[in-house]
Amino acid sequence: MEYETHATIEIKSTRSFVRNDAILEPRYTLSDRQPVARLTQKMSKSLTIKDDYRIELITEEDTKEVLDFLKRFFFKDEPLNTAIELGECPELEVYSLKSLPEKSSFKAVNSEKKIIGVLINGLIKKAPPTATPAKLADGCKHEKFRKILSLMDYIDSKFDIYDLYPNAEAILDGKILSVDTAYRGLGIAGKLIERTIDYMKQHKIPVFNVLCTSHFSARVLEKLDFHEVYKLPYSEYVNEDGKQLLNPALPHVAARILVKEI
Repeated sequence: MEYETHATIEIKSTRSFVRNDAILEPRYTLSDRQPVARLTQKMSKSLTIKDDYRIELITEEDTKEVLDFLKRFFFKDEPLNTAIELGECPELEVYSLKSLPEKSSFKAVNSEKKIIGVLINGLIKKAPPTATPAKLADGCKHEKFRKILSLMDYIDSKFDIYDLYPNAEAILDGKILSVDTAYRGLGIAGKLIERTIDYMKQHKIPVFNVLCTSHFSARVLEKLDFHEVYKLPYSEYVNEDGKQLLNPALPHVAARILVKEI
């Protein structure tokens, strides 16, 4: 497959309001005693943000800046990381960045060239019928991160995306979608996904697959016409004694795979 070497889109929005479609943002509720004050405060904050940004291809030269961004936002906000109090994890850093050389991931940058959002993607390769699937958790020395990888291994043992799309030569996997907290509600996540879909069309990749561990990320994808093909409630992910293995805070109640056919 031939990969592109440069991709840039500039977005200039005239919207002056905030939409609750942000990735990994907390659920906002209005106080019974001060609803107007809280709503005004939130709107005033959003109006101070310059809604000018560009969508660009992530290159290997961006690795350090992307990692710094993930440390500030995704690593500490992702529901499973928070549930197990993951903390510093070099193995998570390696796992998060390993697909960047495929040149299928995108970043949103503001007018100061600062990263304000990322969508890290990677190709899912179809395994030969006789192959024994490698387990992500095997060899992981970080005890807490191994719990998350074990969940992914479990899902892989229960669901194979190629069972649904046996004729696909390649499927793109959305691995990490995260937006700077100061820029959430401006539609950046949607623009990152739109750019990825353009990339898929250029390279004739027919399916976009995303494993959502967060309620909020799944909500954003559903608004963009993704549909669910697999769901594992966390309450059903238990050990031999029936003890729940992962229990993130509400409203994160299930790991879900959502897809979009291109």
